[in-house]
Amino acid sequence: MVTPHQYAQAHAQDFIEQFIELLRIPSISTLQEHAVDVERAAQWIAYDMKHIGLHTVEIHQADGYLPLVYGEWLGAGEDAPTVLVYCHFDVQPAAMADGWLTPPFQPTQREGKIYARGALDSKNHVVAHLKAVESLLATGGAPVNIKLLFEGEEESGSAHIFQFVKDNPDKLKADVIVVSDGSMPDENQPVLVYGLRGIVQLEVTVTGPMRDLHSGHYGGNVHNPIQALTEILAALHDQEGRVTVPGFYDDVRELTPEERDVLSAIQPWVEREWQLVTGAPMPWGEPDFRLHERIGVRPTLEINGIAGGFFGKGFKTVLPHKAWAKLSCRLVPDQHPATIAKQVKETILRLAPPTVRVDVTHMSNDDAPGVLLDYHSRGMQTCIQAYEKGWGKKPVLTREGGSVPVVAVFQQVLDADLVMMPFGYKGGGAHSPNEYMVIEMFHKGIATAIHFYQLLGASK
Repeated sequence: MVTPHQYAQAHAQDFIEQFIELLRIPSISTLQEHAVDVERAAQWIAYDMKHIGLHTVEIHQADGYLPLVYGEWLGAGEDAPTVLVYCHFDVQPAAMADGWLTPPFQPTQREGKIYARGALDSKNHVVAHLKAVESLLATGGAPVNIKLLFEGEEESGSAHIFQFVKDNPDKLKADVIVVSDGSMPDENQPVLVYGLRGIVQLEVTVTGPMRDLHSGHYGGNVHNPIQALTEILAALHDQEGRVTVPGFYDDVRELTPEERDVLSAIQPWVEREWQLVTGAPMPWGEPDFRLHERIGVRPTLEINGIAGGFFGKGFKTVLPHKAWAKLSCRLVPDQHPATIAKQVKETILRLAPPTVRVDVTHMSNDDAPGVLLDYHSRGMQTCIQAYEKGWGKKPVLTREGGSVPVVAVFQQVLDADLVMMPFGYKGGGAHSPNEYMVIEMFHKGIATAIHFYQLLGASK
């Protein structure tokens, strides 16, 4: 009888072609004009779920939100473990003007890679899990019950899925939750992520005169809002990169010697990836912490955007009416988003000079706390074995700098082991021009997912 792995190998090219089909759909959740494309991607996924043999397939779309797709196969029986898999199929905007070499929604294969928006973040995970389940069901069934929950608005805030999880704890009940998102620092070295940073976002508006003014008449006697804003922002860090907001580090958990030792294994991979991907002259940040610790275990305050005045072609000598900045803080476990937002807001208002008006808005709907998972748990240990079989190498443990807000909701609502299972290479440029997925890693991801289901079923 054909095994699931043999089936996956025999259908490898079919799987690639289906991956390309989904990549062609511009499922951009942050642009209203692409809502119909997000819905089209949901229909594609639902059709594939039915085609591969899932018992129940549902598209859920609340008023004013984009769809999510739920499917389940419970053929392993009540005594078998149940796995809930989460991925997202929406993507960031992309256009040739951003620097793409080929159209972002016309997938292009070259040098063992597929270039397209969403190839890395995160349609590869969606298709890899669908094809792993297909390989199992087509060769006699799975040893575990499988529930798939694929989201269409992760890139635009995930508001619908938060409520969906809270409203459906029985439907989503599982022994292990697999969250497939994120990436690895090297194509040949798998990683097992057991920590994620949370996030807080704020907007700062600095207003000076009632309208733009002639800089010759009013420069030097009206405080320029851009200058005032940059003076405030510069004061939020010291010269070595530490955040100067009072209380910012009060709840940060210190690394234990054991955890620092565990994390040290990822250091050479992170340093190599940093050099390849960033192109920056040298690392920056808190000198008491190594590079991988600054990324995963320390909180940050970043300036994500700044605007004001005139920046078109030519020159316009104005003293601007307003200046704006967007800030985000990446949080570690035990830091509370509302507390950090309050501390940052109070500090900015305290730094504000009387010569301008400063407004700070906390975008609280996007808050997410940091997450820490138990790497000794059954699910994590099974995942280690699955990666070792699928990749041919034991994964190294790491804590990631990014945020996957739904993970915290899963932790709060569902009583289950949580596992992070990425399949792509970080150098593939998620959110960047010329995003790509390494084809070999796509197939290894399918193999790893199959191994995970098999190993978990064997451990019941």
